[in-house]
Amino acid sequence: DTLFDYLPEGALTVLVDPGRLESAASELEEAVTKDFLAATNEGRLCVDPEDLYLTWSEVEEKVSSRVHLVFRMIPVGEMTGKTFNLTIGRNDLVTEQIKAQIQSDELMKPLVDWIDRARENSCASYVLCRTMKQAERMKELLLPYGIQVRLQDGFGRGLTSRAGVTICIGELSSGFFWAREAVAIITENEIFGSKRRAPRILKKEIRDRWIAFEDLKTGDLVVHVEHGIGRYKGLVKLEVGDIVNDFLVLEYRDGDKLYVPVDRMNCVQKYVGVDSITPRLDKMGGKSWDRVKERIKKSIRKMAGELLELYAWRRVQQGHGFATVDAHFREFEAAFEYAETPDQIQAIEEVMVDMESPVPMDRLVCGDVGYGKTEIALRAAFRAVWDQKQVAFLVPTTVLAEQHFQTFKERFRGYPVEIETLSRFRSAGQQRDVLQGLKAGKVDIVIGTHRLLQKDITFKDLGLLIIDEEQRFGVAHKERLKQFRRSVDVLALTATPIPRTLHMSLMGVRDLSVIATPPEYRYAIKTYISPFDDTVVIEAIHRELQRDGQIFFVHNNIRTIWGMARHLEKLVPNARIGVAHGRLSDEELEAVMLAFFRREIDLLVCTSIIESGLDFPSANTILINRADKFGLSQIYQLRGRVGRADEQAYAYLFIPHESGLTRDAQKRLKVLMEHSDLGAGFQIAMSDLQIRGGG
Repeated sequence: DTLFDYLPEGALTVLVDPGRLESAASELEEAVTKDFLAATNEGRLCVDPEDLYLTWSEVEEKVSSRVHLVFRMIPVGEMTGKTFNLTIGRNDLVTEQIKAQIQSDELMKPLVDWIDRARENSCASYVLCRTMKQAERMKELLLPYGIQVRLQDGFGRGLTSRAGVTICIGELSSGFFWAREAVAIITENEIFGSKRRAPRILKKEIRDRWIAFEDLKTGDLVVHVEHGIGRYKGLVKLEVGDIVNDFLVLEYRDGDKLYVPVDRMNCVQKYVGVDSITPRLDKMGGKSWDRVKERIKKSIRKMAGELLELYAWRRVQQGHGFATVDAHFREFEAAFEYAETPDQIQAIEEVMVDMESPVPMDRLVCGDVGYGKTEIALRAAFRAVWDQKQVAFLVPTTVLAEQHFQTFKERFRGYPVEIETLSRFRSAGQQRDVLQGLKAGKVDIVIGTHRLLQKDITFKDLGLLIIDEEQRFGVAHKERLKQFRRSVDVLALTATPIPRTLHMSLMGVRDLSVIATPPEYRYAIKTYISPFDDTVVIEAIHRELQRDGQIFFVHNNIRTIWGMARHLEKLVPNARIGVAHGRLSDEELEAVMLAFFRREIDLLVCTSIIESGLDFPSANTILINRADKFGLSQIYQLRGRVGRADEQAYAYLFIPHESGLTRDAQKRLKVLMEHSDLGAGFQIAMSDLQIRGGG
């Protein structure tokens, strides 16, 4: 099938810049033909391009034959004939003023000026909000300026008032001045920044996601709370007392079977153990399961030791209960450019409740890459700083520290908040200034790598510690973190927690929030596994370049990375290539990452230095060489560097011949392919817990 098989009869077709379309089609046709000839010459099985694609001439023919009217949008200089002009002024200037002049004490002054200017031009002014809640918030923000505000549920009725401003419920892509009709409209997006709307998704209990029976396969081991370990044999329909119901069939030792009605599914959990050890099935009605439970209780009491002492100390320790949220926090929330997902809202609420409690917070937020964990950190940091406390944000890599620093600076613009960073990108003199600022309380938020855990770091009044990807820190670092945990609120963010951290959270030792709802317009990353093949590499890179995107090529060997870069340069001579790894000097690494961020580089050949948290929405293809050498969490993080925008993303995992893979590597790749859908980070972590054990 082609697109035209799905278009309804008489569909209106708009060709935007037909000349450029034809040129792009010709380039694609040429590239596909070259690949086909190369494959044919090598004797590989492939399909004739004519059976896969329509030529441009065929497209034009189908467009003309199916519809009666075709719009061709062409550059203004080429237009002939009669044209119609409608003079509508844009609000760009207003938006820029708002961005430039925002201050915590006069946040809405640029908007007030805009309303006054509309009134001077005898225009009725309207502010367009999407929801009544946002409209009421807007009214509260404008009232202190003496503006007469009228709320109107809906748009299009009674648009005649010249006094004050009318706040309407409705939606436009942008506002405008229309002098002839004496109307001036501005949208909430132009005031607070653009916000994407998330689809309505019914909330589910988080625990339902941990034990997802749609993921349970016949033959899997399960645990019944009363009868112990059995084998799941599927669902059956039984009639009991004239009532037909579905039952889970569990098989125990000696072939005994237990039928569990689906409304008692909460008594059953999927078995999670060490992958290489297969447990013995329990005997129904026997004493073995009771003995196991008693033995486990004793071992847990032994294991608790230091852990229990630490967390018990935290429970009785009097921490800082942060003040309730105020109008300033609501303003900060409103400036978030995307719509929060239901899971994200729930996680934010849980963090806010924890911060208000006098018991020091210790919450783990588990969410896929790009699912909005950083926004939770930003709001928690704002809450802490607004309550006169300092914030430390600990990240695993220098490059990530720099990116978070830029994100925080942008998000806190206009607020009297001092933000600094500590990493090897800063000179010794700059680091000294930051240390003095922390000690004196002049620095409100510091973002840094392991440098933050050194003994010369002293805070005047630390209130919140945020840890990004805690599993990346070693034993010595975690000992230092334990000292922080005694009295400071701690918020840990991760996409794939290590088995021990996940196990502690599932047991209830640490509080856990899971973000499993993907942002709107997010697609699952298409993942391919194959031996390294130059033709596959060329096609993957060309495909991304044709849609004006960028590519990561991960080669985790500094000794041979430059040789790989030269090889790729020969394969795709038209691509601009850069190399990034941890042994580059600070200036070189910073320069290459900035060049990639500014899109001066098309293809970044790098080590796993890009693994954590980096956000490049224009990069939507990643090629990972020797994927079998990476851990499960690590490769999942690497794959998450792409697919962070609304483009389809691709990941190519290159491995040696299957016979050269270790058994664990095969398991990791199998898990990765089974969980390639959106929001699979938690399932990946659960599989990691099963492969490696709980620690």
